[in-house]
Amino acid sequence: MNKSVFSVLIVVSTLLLGTVSVMGQQAAAQSAPGTGAPANNIKDQDIEMLRADLRQQRKQIMAENMTLTADEATKFWPIFDQYRQEAIKPNDERWAVIKDYAANYTTMTDAQAQDYMKRSTAVDQQLLALRMKYVPIFEQVISAKKTALWYQIDRRVDLLINLQLSAMIPMVNTSK
Repeated sequence: MNKSVFSVLIVVSTLLLGTVSVMGQQAAAQSAPGTGAPANNIKDQDIEMLRADLRQQRKQIMAENMTLTADEATKFWPIFDQYRQEAIKPNDERWAVIKDYAANYTTMTDAQAQDYMKRSTAVDQQLLALRMKYVPIFEQVISAKKTALWYQIDRRVDLLINLQLSAMIPMVNTSK
């Protein structure tokens, strides 16, 4: 992996981990009385600020690692921005799933567990389909190799974000 990509991914990871850790500490500090369960105190505004930071960092990572000519850049960036704009909707659903899960994981029913799995999978499929939709669009303005590089970087950033989120989200409690 390019040293620059790796370095920036470390920065994004640290930013995400720090932000999510702070949110988790705030929630834990304000546990629901007598339950030991963290209250769902992460505000939508906090999530939106985190998401805006991640979008900016994603674009920065892309810019630092795509070797585009001036002509390619003129064509690439509007498509990239359009792609990221389309990704907002499925990512809105991803955050909604996470919020629903956080609100219900200590009292989750079997029906809620099934719904959680279906919704999570649907989001993953939507994001993959969106990325694949844009492959031929990018190939019209940059080479297949540069499109593959865009794909790899975008996918790795998503994987890193998902890994960080997964580390912070508690597992389903099966004992209740």
